[in-house]
Amino acid sequence: MFVHSDSPARGAHWMRSPVSFDKMKLTNNQLDNNGHIIVNSMHKYRPRVHVIEQDEAKTRHTFSFEETEFIAVTAYQNHRITSLKIESNPFAKGFRECEVQDMAHLQVPANFQSVLPFIFPYFANLAANAEQ
Repeated sequence: MFVHSDSPARGAHWMRSPVSFDKMKLTNNQLDNNGHIIVNSMHKYRPRVHVIEQDEAKTRHTFSFEETEFIAVTAYQNHRITSLKIESNPFAKGFRECEVQDMAHLQVPANFQSVLPFIFPYFANLAANAEQ
């Protein structure tokens, strides 16, 4: 369970602006001790939001939305999808640095360099710098 960092708060607080869960982190590491939400690859998940009234009864209301359903994936068969995921994930800095170092030694054929930015967005500058 992830407790939102603004909790507890009155309803007026939650209605003021969209509620963001950008501080919540998912992991597939079953031994995680950092408070991340542990998910299993290839399992389907639908997040639920629990609103607990702060009265004597502590009434709990649970909401889930079909649009938030997802399947956890830890590996991709398509290298373009892998590159897109790394590019879009602000927590993937280590992967980006590692891949740039891994690609630094490669010789890129001239006819492939025009495709390089599409397939490997992080390596486009590497190829351009190699030509200079």
